Amino acid sequence: MPELRAPGRLDVGSPVAIVDIGSNSVRLVAYEGMTRAPTPIFNEKVLCGLGRSVATTKRLHDDAVEKALRALARFRVLCGLMQVASVHVLATAAARDAENGPDFLARAEAAIGHPIELISGSREAQLSALGVMSGFHDADGVVGDMGGGSLELIDVRGFELGKGVSLPLGGLALQDTTGGNIRKASKVVRDAFAKAEPLERLKGRTFYAVGGTWRALARLHMTQKGYPLHVMHGYTVAPKDVTDFAKIVERVDADTLESIEAVSAARRPLLGYGALLLEEIIRKGKPKKVVISAQGVREGLLYEKLSNEERRTDPLLSAARELNLLRSRAPMHGEELIGWTDKLVASLHLDETGEERRLRHAACLLADIGWRAHPDYRGEQGLNIIAHAAFVGVDHPGRAFLALSVFFRHVGLSVDDISPRIRELVTTRMIDRARILGGAMRVAYLVSAAMPGVLPRAPITGHGGKLVLALPGDLAALASDRLLNRVKQLARLVGREPLIQNGR
Repeated sequence: MPELRAPGRLDVGSPVAIVDIGSNSVRLVAYEGMTRAPTPIFNEKVLCGLGRSVATTKRLHDDAVEKALRALARFRVLCGLMQVASVHVLATAAARDAENGPDFLARAEAAIGHPIELISGSREAQLSALGVMSGFHDADGVVGDMGGGSLELIDVRGFELGKGVSLPLGGLALQDTTGGNIRKASKVVRDAFAKAEPLERLKGRTFYAVGGTWRALARLHMTQKGYPLHVMHGYTVAPKDVTDFAKIVERVDADTLESIEAVSAARRPLLGYGALLLEEIIRKGKPKKVVISAQGVREGLLYEKLSNEERRTDPLLSAARELNLLRSRAPMHGEELIGWTDKLVASLHLDETGEERRLRHAACLLADIGWRAHPDYRGEQGLNIIAHAAFVGVDHPGRAFLALSVFFRHVGLSVDDISPRIRELVTTRMIDRARILGGAMRVAYLVSAAMPGVLPRAPITGHGGKLVLALPGDLAALASDRLLNRVKQLARLVGREPLIQNGR
């Protein structure tokens, strides 16, 4: 029997994988294919601690080496099972700093079955910045990638990168050189930051935090705050909040922190050093905000391999189009919904920002992804899928707006039905815009039955004091009390009188 292609997978060629041999962990991530917003289909890490004691002994420990080699042999088999067409293997600080690094890399190449690129500190900084550029719309700030052996800092502004620096300030390196003494580590960090040029350009901008230790700290901070959305990428914290939390982490035993069980035992001793680095970065650089990035070196390498045209594609809209293709009844309808709402917004003279426009377009593409659910749960399912999807290029308020727009489209326009947790993430203006868009969608789907070719012929626009839905003669029979009621609901939101115009 011939193998059938999984209909839930994009037809974007064979999977591509990246193996990252870091100072603390060895990780395999396999992606669905080479796209602007690549989706992982497999992700596994092994905490090997290759960088432990390298700063003082200049050697990779034998036990760590053997553990890493076993992980690489496993990853080789997994890549074969997934029929990965292209495997890229990177090694970072531990392998480049250790005297027995070359011997390890030779054995590692035999274990994984692919060449290994030993990247320099400046190259690591560049790839981390490209990962952030890939994952954030119009990134502007300084990227900091904290690994086990080193910390890379680099400026990023739109599609432009500054000169990166690599400092021996990874968690394992600091633990090793200071004998586990946080106070000694503080002086080491301050001395190293004295000439860290990227931090001199950070004031009033964003610090993008990359790396597993900082993600673990963010996870603990989310729990402490009771934050409503457990999505790491784009989690944003005010500098004062970061420093207050950092002081707690530095002061207490990691095992006493709330929800510490969410952090692996091997990483817990490094939390204090991660907190110290963040505190010193804020003291030195004075950023406007700290944002967690789930994307770094691996995603940066994939992004680098795209064409210039593909790189400049909006990652949120790319991901939304892919989900539209995989889950909606008629993908072209979502595209037509964008143009239909463009005309509506323009005719109403709504003061829409560029960011609001891109979010509206993404919501149009996502409007029909929950249609297979039971009618009573389509709104809830759509909200959950969108709020927790592996999207990049959107912040958490933006996620909430997308989710609420689709929720209103299914459930109705009452704000009483919104989860108070989701409401915490959005402004009053965002709720208003989500209701208007949800109301427009409720009209659109009743007119078109989610089929393409209808909306361009049945525009809804503002004319004077009226909101007019124009139905051509062959669609005049679509007019009904139910459709008129939905036009009335939307008209109330935009302060117009409703009218269905037939036969023109």
